[in-house]
Amino acid sequence: MKYVSTRGNAPALPFEEVLTAGLAPDGGLYVPDSLPHFSAKEISAMAKLSYGELAYTIMAPFVGDAIPEKDFRELIAKAYGSFRHSAIAPLKLFEKNQFVLELFHGPTLAFKDFALQLLGRMLDYNLSKRNQKIVILGATSGDTGSAAISGCVDSKFIQLFMLFPDGRVTDIQRRQMTTVLAPHIHNIAVAGTFDDCQNHVKAMFNDATFLPNHKKVAVNSINWARIMAQIVYYFWAGLHLGAPHRAISFSVPTGNFGDIYAGWIAKAMGLPIEKLIVATNRNDILDRFFKANDYSQKGVEPSLSPSMDIQISSNFERLLFDLHKRDGKKIVTLMESFKTTGALKVEDSVYKQAKETFLSHKVDDDATLETMRNTFEKTGELLDPHSAIGYRAATKLFANADHPIVTLATASPAKFRDAAVKAIGIEAPLPLHLKELMAGKERFTQKPNDLQEIQKYIVGAV
Repeated sequence: MKYVSTRGNAPALPFEEVLTAGLAPDGGLYVPDSLPHFSAKEISAMAKLSYGELAYTIMAPFVGDAIPEKDFRELIAKAYGSFRHSAIAPLKLFEKNQFVLELFHGPTLAFKDFALQLLGRMLDYNLSKRNQKIVILGATSGDTGSAAISGCVDSKFIQLFMLFPDGRVTDIQRRQMTTVLAPHIHNIAVAGTFDDCQNHVKAMFNDATFLPNHKKVAVNSINWARIMAQIVYYFWAGLHLGAPHRAISFSVPTGNFGDIYAGWIAKAMGLPIEKLIVATNRNDILDRFFKANDYSQKGVEPSLSPSMDIQISSNFERLLFDLHKRDGKKIVTLMESFKTTGALKVEDSVYKQAKETFLSHKVDDDATLETMRNTFEKTGELLDPHSAIGYRAATKLFANADHPIVTLATASPAKFRDAAVKAIGIEAPLPLHLKELMAGKERFTQKPNDLQEIQKYIVGAV
């Protein structure tokens, strides 16, 4: 399998090169040149597989011969062997046809562990074979940073630089990054928003004069391997709820569009997904697009769900590429329009196609807290604010669902203790392995929202 750019003007690459790539040279994102498709019979045969076995089955076509089967299976086993629940991704029934898929049992208590525990190991495997060192550049709105650091902390081949918006992540999210004192881990607190951090990272990847003697690698969801690993849990949930003989819908707390795009790919691969619900907070660019074909950038406002405080959703470009029948020239035109005007609009036929699969719902902070409180009182389960937004959207759009609706619970409530206090009056307890977190020594660097200052620091630290 080869990988092509969404902007159509970059060489096709094999998986092992996409794994260590950032943006394509033309500024686009890499996607497979074709997708594997599983028949109903093949999906039925997956029903008895363990999570690790299913992960291999779903991901093997994307990896091809880049990693031998035995080695790839071992990497998967090690990645998910660090999870603290035997089911890896347990599924819980909250009310009739409303399910919650818990994706927070990994080392850093967030869904990013599903991709980044594996990505870190695949990178190390690839680099050790080549005896090659790389520089990882990433931006985080809260959870990617700690998951990437956890996945790469033992590597001898990586220097990792993670940008995060200063004061716009929770204390626990910050400390999960900054208390890792390994010399090859560098956290940079930027006086700006996540979108600023993400734009700086993209600019560094697009600048051939920056770190010209170092291989620059992405761990954000612009890296295809992130999307690939997230496809698996859509199949996992679907199989547990009767797929392929029964349709399923998913509600996904959405910021950078990577997690829900994985659902879009799962559907294209044969999983019978009826609808994908884009659940947003007050930063509602995606809700406005799916409601009114209005993808226009506004200022980022802080919320109780900081990992979704985003107004530029990188992976949305991948969806646009698919919706426009993989016309790279059309994507260049659309993205240039967005870059210069802060807005884009698609043709009516394209918008109609998107609406066939996607629904959306916006949830403000008050409704988020109300949902956390109500679900706790009814079920005894406390949702984090992001997962509460997903659940609120699911129950509002499918109040009397006639098929299973699965909300992706993307983080543990322990990471958002202030929100828990506001919702139910008590803090969510920290797991035992994080008890020392709040007392640990921190190390990070604060920088202004200035690309040249950030680049200067990175050059000096490499």
